[in-house]
Amino acid sequence: MMPARAGSPADSAAVQKPELRMAASLPLSDRVYENRGNPAVVAAIQPWCRRILDIGCGAGDNAALLKAKFPECEISGITRSEKEADRARRFMKQCWVDDIEVDVPDGLKQEQFDCLIFSHVLEHLRDPGQVVARFSRLLREGGMVVVAVPNVLFFKCRLRFLQGRFEYEPAGGIMDDTHLHFYSYATADRYLLAHAPDLRVTGKSGHGNLPLGKLRGRLIPRRWAAALDAWGCRRWPNLFGGQTVFTAIRES
Repeated sequence: MMPARAGSPADSAAVQKPELRMAASLPLSDRVYENRGNPAVVAAIQPWCRRILDIGCGAGDNAALLKAKFPECEISGITRSEKEADRARRFMKQCWVDDIEVDVPDGLKQEQFDCLIFSHVLEHLRDPGQVVARFSRLLREGGMVVVAVPNVLFFKCRLRFLQGRFEYEPAGGIMDDTHLHFYSYATADRYLLAHAPDLRVTGKSGHGNLPLGKLRGRLIPRRWAAALDAWGCRRWPNLFGGQTVFTAIRES
């Protein structure tokens, strides 16, 4: 799973994006995606979601945030990496190591969940819309899906494109070298739910930061900067949102 780097002051109010903790040349099955979780995803999950499946769970960072927020919830996960699964199981009831592009793991086919999470995994897949449709069958009626994907029209990417630069990056981020698909705020839900007509979008938001540079934390207090970031992402989510998060409900 997922997003670009967390931790720099300029990005503290933006996406909490993971770092690759292993060499970028390694295959996905040997990589470990580990970060501080994705607070925007966790914030979108409703308190009534007791059984949660994190698809592309990485090292379990979202599960750690969820257990802190909802101690009674039961979380399961799927990843391609046994090393990630070992770490994720600290916070999960169970974690499967499987290829989600092939099929739903046999042990999950009879299960039902209140919530499915796809946090920065779908952009890595060959046919992400089909994967969403396949796993949505595990949702109970009225259950929710939470999807987070990078926004390729984030202002930093636009500046690169204007300079004639379209280059992949080996260390994570919107231009991660394992991304097969690119989405904007306007297109993410349309493309990713194209094969799941029973999923109805209930919310969508952009999460990122304004280009405040060195003003952040110096002339502009961090609390004010965070408020400006939130305002900018609400007003222009396709420009200042480094990631798009949307939710959908499964209807009958």
